[in-house]
Amino acid sequence: MSVLGFNDIVQGPLAQYLQYSQQIGGDVAEHSNLVKGAFQAQLQYIQLATESAQPSQTEVISLLKPTSDKISAIQDFREKHRSSPFFNHLSAISESIPALGWVTVSPAPSPYVKEMNDAGQFYTNRVLKDWKEKDKTHVNWVKAWIQTLADLQAFVKQYHTTGLVWSGKGAPKAGGIPPPPPGCPPPPPVLDFDSAAAAGDAGLDRSALFAEINKGEDITKSLKKVTSDMQTHKNSALRQGPAPFKPPVCKKPVSAVKPVSNDKPPVFTRDGKKWLIEYQKNKTDLVVDGVEMNNVVYLYKCENSTVQVKGKLNSITMDSCKKTSIVFDSLVSCMEFINCQSVQMQVLGKVPTISIDKTDGCQVYLSNDSLDVEIITSKSSEMNILIPKGDDYIEHAVPEQFRTKISASKNLQTEIVENKG
Repeated sequence: MSVLGFNDIVQGPLAQYLQYSQQIGGDVAEHSNLVKGAFQAQLQYIQLATESAQPSQTEVISLLKPTSDKISAIQDFREKHRSSPFFNHLSAISESIPALGWVTVSPAPSPYVKEMNDAGQFYTNRVLKDWKEKDKTHVNWVKAWIQTLADLQAFVKQYHTTGLVWSGKGAPKAGGIPPPPPGCPPPPPVLDFDSAAAAGDAGLDRSALFAEINKGEDITKSLKKVTSDMQTHKNSALRQGPAPFKPPVCKKPVSAVKPVSNDKPPVFTRDGKKWLIEYQKNKTDLVVDGVEMNNVVYLYKCENSTVQVKGKLNSITMDSCKKTSIVFDSLVSCMEFINCQSVQMQVLGKVPTISIDKTDGCQVYLSNDSLDVEIITSKSSEMNILIPKGDDYIEHAVPEQFRTKISASKNLQTEIVENKG
């Protein structure tokens, strides 16, 4: 199943990525051939793990050499083509291809794949910015690659949750890693219940059962009549026998169930390229300093708190927070609100995109450098955008009500309904 699961990635989103790479052509197409070889090498390594017991560390290094050589070739290609017009494409792959190194990570390889996917996001965003208005093929190329790594993360989480599973027996074959399987085995035959019933006992024939039910009142003719000497309320001798079972009565009083506290210890830590800020309450002096361009900040279930982020980083996500504010300098990608209540943000520099999803009450303070921001909202209310004017701000409400009509050509036409108050 592990081999088939990885094969689904190769034949699914990876195949789409390779197809779009060939359509773009040039350095992107040549680079994608190296990526294809890296995934084929990993497929062979995973198949080897299903057929062999876990080898020694020295043997693992030797068996992983084909994969590591492919990854090095992918990154070297980028370095040798810095003048390429598709340098952002090459960089997006080179920064995230180390995700294939999950086979050496334990006990949590799935988050490692996610981290590598995030590492390439800086360059995939550049590709989208440069090409989304010129050629949609490049947009589809980005989506296919991101989906490839997302599926890889889900695959690792499902089949190799705590690390690569060596489920076979014996040492790896002397011939090295076997070639990949030619294809998926055929599905098992569909069980024919009618045939199974016909091959079973004759007494299990359902047609005979329905014939008995359809007799109606005649079905009771074969029942034996109960006479007076058989009735227990008229014959006391029939009432003698063992007493009916009575469950024992528990005399011990049941103590009241103590309510379970959902409070969890606050978290403020850096995990690789991700800063985690969780379960912070009534904290107004939280500062994230020393961030890098490929870093992300993730806030989860914080209440009555304020976070300041110094420096330029990739993105910030605020998830399930209440009455929490965030102040940051600049973002490469996106500021995202999810399932929040009464939150605020202020950007001092540049932010290209703000996403507000399932949030009630969101105040967005923009800077003069962020007036070209793109704001995406869904399933949210009480959203206000504050635009600077001198030393003050002008407040604008984001529309929440819309009117949709069907046009003469049977298409939907939607317009904003202003609240006159």
